[in-house]
Amino acid sequence: MKVLELAAAARDAVSVRRVYGEPYEKDGVTVIPAAAVSGGAGGGSGTDERGQTGEGGGIGVGGRPVGAYVIRGGQVSWRPAIDVNRLVGSLTLVAVAFLVARVRVARARATRS
Repeated sequence: MKVLELAAAARDAVSVRRVYGEPYEKDGVTVIPAAAVSGGAGGGSGTDERGQTGEGGGIGVGGRPVGAYVIRGGQVSWRPAIDVNRLVGSLTLVAVAFLVARVRVARARATRS
């Protein structure tokens, strides 16, 4: 794949079609899911000491749900998605930081005495 083709593929992969899902409707309520999508591409080309040329690259795309727009009775509301994994990870980091700080404070008090 040529580098320019790779860049075009990355641009197509990270598009509004990936951010907003297909709306669906049930009992007069329309839901439009939304996601945070990110990605990138990289590549290059070069020539070695024998005059041979080559090129290569790669792309990466990632996404996660962020919520949905809910349309009911002509009113639009935003319903955020709760990322339980991110929440648990954040709480774990806070707990570890608290425990490390607690141990350091206890050691500092012990050396002063």
